[in-house]
Amino acid sequence: MNYNIITTDNFENEAKRLIKKYASLKKELDALENVLSTQPLGTPIGSNAYKIRLAVKSKGKGKRGGLRVITYLEVDIIIADLTNIFLLSIYDKSETENISKNEIKKLIGNRFHKKY
Repeated sequence: MNYNIITTDNFENEAKRLIKKYASLKKELDALENVLSTQPLGTPIGSNAYKIRLAVKSKGKGKRGGLRVITYLEVDIIIADLTNIFLLSIYDKSETENISKNEIKKLIGNRFHKKY
């Protein structure tokens, strides 16, 4: 199976803000991209969306107190062996406990195709 990682405007805006706050986050996002290309799943949260816990070295906490990345998997119906992985949202666990199912559905509906 081949995986195509696609960011959304929402993810890019949130990541940009967090990268300013946590210097090591850019490297951790690059590492996450490598992991997603082989293991695209995290904790299922419904509607084919997944939550991934991400440790951030410059934050000084592990996965439990780190960041959360919300992804959405979509099988490409034209290219049978391709799954698109949309990066919908990234947030700091200390700022936002969880995002609602309605917010996730809204993010899924607002996704658009942009290469990472």
